[in-house]
Amino acid sequence: MKFLIIKCGGSIIDQLPDNFYDNIAAIQKQGDWKPVIVHGGGKLINELLEQTGVKTEFVDGLRVTTEEVLDVVEMALSGAVNKFLVRKLMSRTDAYGVSGLDGKLLYAEPVANADKLGLVGNVTEVNTAIIEQIVSQDNIPVISPLAGGEGNSRFNINADLAASAIARALNAELCFISDIPGIYRQVNEQKQMLTNVTDRELKQMMAEGLIKDGMIPKVRAALEALEHGAGKVTIVNGLSDDSLLQLVEGKVAGTTITLSEEAHHV
Repeated sequence: MKFLIIKCGGSIIDQLPDNFYDNIAAIQKQGDWKPVIVHGGGKLINELLEQTGVKTEFVDGLRVTTEEVLDVVEMALSGAVNKFLVRKLMSRTDAYGVSGLDGKLLYAEPVANADKLGLVGNVTEVNTAIIEQIVSQDNIPVISPLAGGEGNSRFNINADLAASAIARALNAELCFISDIPGIYRQVNEQKQMLTNVTDRELKQMMAEGLIKDGMIPKVRAALEALEHGAGKVTIVNGLSDDSLLQLVEGKVAGTTITLSEEAHHV
């Protein structure tokens, strides 16, 4: 059984065309790959925090997650966003929405700087049996990135890192859905798209200023996923026709980032 972990960021979900969901349903029905969706919801979280009047602070650009903030995060992720994606898929195939809290699907420990960031965690365990059970019933799992912890604790998990932890646990392919065809580098005022690149090469390009503007956070997210155990990450354009189908068929689809040989031996 081959799993394909599809990470959808909150900023792109409301832009995804119907064809994106058609592709996921087609992949499931072909049978060779089992799609699993992990999603964020930052855009809606920001809107709900403002609407509810919950105060938020940022440390080094990262939101401090208090109990009050986490209540809103859980409402947005496990409620609105998760069920929106489930509804989109249910018109084409069967889907099952689940939070990382449910059945201890995701178990986490506080991040190292939890004294500053609050209830933010790093995933330490993935209960793959839950995902396998959902898939065995011909459902597509749709997972919101919250996690349980010791006692009755709960954590907000970075969606990129939740997806990479799940990919590692299932020995799965991991793709990040983006609004661009892949990673570009700037050479002599011209954009060159990269189809295959290593983490070392990307870090060098960033140091030389060849990765610019909106590409930087996408590259950093992919590098962080690799550092947290993903074997490789492919950045795929969710707005273009059939990019996911091309990926599972082994065709060029976006940019695939792998660990350099040096990293494999560290």
